Amino acid sequence: MESKNVKVKNLEVFEVGPCENAYEMGFLIGQRFSKMIKSRLATDLILQNQLLPFAHTPKSQPLLQSLSITNKKNFPEYWDELLGTADGSGSPFLEIMLLNFRKEILPFVPKTTVGSKNDDDTNDDCSDILVVSDSMAIAAHNEDANVALVGHTYLIKGIMSNGMSFTAYTYAGELPTCAFGFNSLGMAFTLNSVPPTEEEIVAGAIGRNFISRDLLEAQSIDDALKRICSPEASVGHSYNVIDIRTRRILNVETASRNRYSICEVGTEPFFHANMYLHLHVQQAHDDNSLCREERAALLPKGSKSDFLSLLGNNKDAKYPIYMTGTSLYTLCTAVIDLDEQTISIIEGNPKETEATFVFSMSSQQ
Repeated sequence: MESKNVKVKNLEVFEVGPCENAYEMGFLIGQRFSKMIKSRLATDLILQNQLLPFAHTPKSQPLLQSLSITNKKNFPEYWDELLGTADGSGSPFLEIMLLNFRKEILPFVPKTTVGSKNDDDTNDDCSDILVVSDSMAIAAHNEDANVALVGHTYLIKGIMSNGMSFTAYTYAGELPTCAFGFNSLGMAFTLNSVPPTEEEIVAGAIGRNFISRDLLEAQSIDDALKRICSPEASVGHSYNVIDIRTRRILNVETASRNRYSICEVGTEPFFHANMYLHLHVQQAHDDNSLCREERAALLPKGSKSDFLSLLGNNKDAKYPIYMTGTSLYTLCTAVIDLDEQTISIIEGNPKETEATFVFSMSSQQ
């Protein structure tokens, strides 16, 4: 798997492995991106102003201990990978841990400090448009995040000891991946955060970053579903699971206490923002997500070009689908074409920008 475009803007691909163990893989990643990881830790206002102060209070200790014990027990190799990332980058493990569990911790941080707009607990407001028809099978995804993530991402190509490999768009200091990725068996996924209410969250259970790290090693669509639906997740999520071998796309919405709903994507284009669509869960109202859903419903969806124009739409000044704001920012767009068996990554507005990378998924099999 080689990228067709060798000219890279800000995104770097790091190939790592096979390694003797998970700790070594994490250490090598941390070492390679040490400067970027430290920069993110220093400039991430949610970490500095909310997570770290909370972590230094007695009230946080039962939660942090429970998260540590539960995730280390269920995913010991990925826990070692996280330890390696901290050590390799020369960063405090507490800070790396807080980044990886931010969605599992933030609901329990007392709302006593008034922060700036960039300091708010802003959802990672991703958008996906999916279809599987006779003429095309496409999953297109905007990776939206807090503006603090701009310049703090990289691509990891991890080669496992069993010969399998994965490629994952990764936030600096986090496990691959809370965004999107694919592996050498033709499996891929993209992710959308969803906003359950606080009573829907189980404190100290499995973290979403650990579930999606595990998903990178899925061997089939059924195996992927098992990895998504089996863990006792703390916070729910939306998973778009793609299998190029069977030409299928599933949207899987999950919630705590092992609740999930599976929707098979078909000929009707399926748009998913950041609210539950088919799993009945108490959720927080998200105007941003609702506005993007309403806008997407009005736009053409008959071709891949239409999909790119939809994801590049910025006509709504307050809640655009393609974001370049002071709080939320579209980091990149990923387009998975199941018929071409490629995944393209576009840095810039997808309706007017060529792909920075085009990876072949078929050559991996």
